[in-house]
Amino acid sequence: MSAPDIVVLATRLLDLCRAQSLRLTTAESCTGGLVAGAITEVAGSSDAFDRGFVTYSNAAKEEMLGVPHDILERYGAVSAETARAMANGAAERSFADIAVSITGIAGPGGGSEEKPVGLVHFACLRKGFGVEHVERRFGPGTREAIREASVVQALELMIAAAQRRP
Repeated sequence: MSAPDIVVLATRLLDLCRAQSLRLTTAESCTGGLVAGAITEVAGSSDAFDRGFVTYSNAAKEEMLGVPHDILERYGAVSAETARAMANGAAERSFADIAVSITGIAGPGGGSEEKPVGLVHFACLRKGFGVEHVERRFGPGTREAIREASVVQALELMIAAAQRRP
């Protein structure tokens, strides 16, 4: 997807949130704030976007989002458990109804056989509906391509969360 397509997704998300008075937050690691940037690229996004957390280091994940140290030690920063804890922490530390988290390996270095470049974990929480986890393997690809695909996935998860009905 190209940048204009990302704007279309962000606009759709914001329209859904405005219609239901839902607020959004992001907790980003490997995307470094790109999801928050995509949302706030849309004029009037303050109607629905509360805040974004960029927690690149483990210390930031612990301090800003309350990710338990033992989760980071046991499973690593790039894991389903960390993604879920990041989404929960973002929801608890904001006024948001929907929180998305992204943690992965964008490359070109940093990968391993177990956790290759392009592995990205997402979690999306909508209050009252629980947390959904998605694992994607976007590699091999460029850092830019992996990060862009991660933004698209995060926006799609938030759109799905905004479409859930009680």
